Amino acid sequence: MNTVFPPSRGPLLTQETLTAMRAARDAGLSHWQGSFDLGRSEETVELLRECWRWGKTEFPWPAELKPRTIHYWDGGAFAPVQRFSESLIKLVPTNWGTPTFEIDGIKMLPSAQCSPWDDAQRKVALIEPRGKRILDSCGGLGYFARACIEAGASRVLSFEKNADVLWLRSLNPWSPDLHDPITAQVLELRHADVGTELATLPAASFDAILHDPPRFGIAGELYAQRFYDELARVLRPRGPMFHYTGAPNRNSRGRDLPAEVMRRLEKAGFNARRSLDGVLAIRRA
Repeated sequence: MNTVFPPSRGPLLTQETLTAMRAARDAGLSHWQGSFDLGRSEETVELLRECWRWGKTEFPWPAELKPRTIHYWDGGAFAPVQRFSESLIKLVPTNWGTPTFEIDGIKMLPSAQCSPWDDAQRKVALIEPRGKRILDSCGGLGYFARACIEAGASRVLSFEKNADVLWLRSLNPWSPDLHDPITAQVLELRHADVGTELATLPAASFDAILHDPPRFGIAGELYAQRFYDELARVLRPRGPMFHYTGAPNRNSRGRDLPAEVMRRLEKAGFNARRSLDGVLAIRRA
């Protein structure tokens, strides 16, 4: 079953947005237009001395907001979109609008050279998702899943084991909206560990796979031979898979993680080659 969280009920603020609103207020303007959903749209708010009005709701002026942080209205104040259980997990703004997220300060999605959303679209295009059944092994913020849906995938099964990441998704306007009828019809989001759930899936039940695991040092089991053997089992013959690897320790230790991954994938029954910042593999017949 889908794990459904309620959508964000209020505006999202960053330090930059608040600074611009205050400057407009202090300049004597009564209204300001900007984005309160991280660049997906723009709205006009009313600027008052004691508060500001978004739609029919009044919000107090925050004393200060943290840099590199997205804030949401928690019912009493604007709080950072972050949680700490075993790790600090945080939604982080980018120059592109589309946010990335961090685990203990380690960025999980590329954002230096392009938008995380544009990056996801480029990678999803490699597996040509139209009309296909897609396994999205590590859902994260859901950008792969959303790109698959918009590209015409017939079904997307997505796994995400971290409840805090799922909570980030519920506040992120760029993540798939599970309350949208089209999205709900195509996407099944499971709050589960793909490393243990993969063995329960039928053989050859997917036409393509997107595998975007956390870094090797965080989730080494998702780079293991046994796991790749299971990916090969659930993928139909000649089905494509994009596997994000990055290049950890390449400069400091000379490690070539993509080459290590390709060797294991070849052993599992794939033909593999480097592509973008990972590996594109085709299941052999």
